[in-house]
Amino acid sequence: MAAEVGSRVQYVPVKYQAYPWQRGSPEVWISPKLKSIAEQLRQYSSPGSSADEDGGVTSSVGMPASVASLNDLNVFPTKKRAAVLVCLHQTPEGELRVILTKRTASMSSHSGEVCLPGGKRDEGDVDDTVTALREAQEEIGLEPSHVRVVAVLEQFLSKDLLGVTPVIGLLDDVSNFRAVVNPHEVESLFEAPLEMFLKESEKHWFEERVWLGVKYRVHFFDYTTHLGEKFLIWGLTASILIRSASLVYQREPDFVEFAPDFSAIVNSSKALGGKSVDSLGATPEKNSEE
Repeated sequence: MAAEVGSRVQYVPVKYQAYPWQRGSPEVWISPKLKSIAEQLRQYSSPGSSADEDGGVTSSVGMPASVASLNDLNVFPTKKRAAVLVCLHQTPEGELRVILTKRTASMSSHSGEVCLPGGKRDEGDVDDTVTALREAQEEIGLEPSHVRVVAVLEQFLSKDLLGVTPVIGLLDDVSNFRAVVNPHEVESLFEAPLEMFLKESEKHWFEERVWLGVKYRVHFFDYTTHLGEKFLIWGLTASILIRSASLVYQREPDFVEFAPDFSAIVNSSKALGGKSVDSLGATPEKNSEE
């Protein structure tokens, strides 16, 4: 990325507006790989289709809404909604990486936790894509016009029954990204390989817990950057990244987790369509925070 991990620069609040990719401008791709991923993910249709008051979205629970439904959990997210941006770019070596942040220690909740850029939905946000892009711009200075949104996933339910919608976006030309970190919310900015969230290794483990009578798994991933900085990615954030990686790479993780129905990518049908939770090796994942 264009910024060093943990960089801090002057933060100036910005106002969200309409951007070229939203107005139907023709697409020109630098990366054939990202173009192929975009074509693939744009066929995805989520089964359905919230957040901290001060930005960022973390939780120890990260259950997809469709999984909650299949388990006969009669729960409904509150009117408060949130969205997070799963922003991917390709390195010169061809590796897909995802942009992540670590919340400041001064945050009123979930301080010091790793999360995806994102936050609560404002009244003026017309949809989850607008929320995710606006929050990413406010938190890390990511210009929405540089991001190609290619998929909106189903909601994930947090421990407090907030509906958190992941929005997958591709950053085709990462050289355009000059990070402007909001020091009130973000302590550090880093990126991690997307594929690591599908691999079983000594850097991954899980805990089994029970939420609303349903057993689920909270996944944890240790990650060390090339600068030697260590981060723990878990809970809701880990759940969203496992699901996102499964969709991008079109394969299930090496460990038991709620995997999507990959026929949904090809047929544009609903993910998880008609399958039982057991048939998917179910067990929900969770993220950073109790």
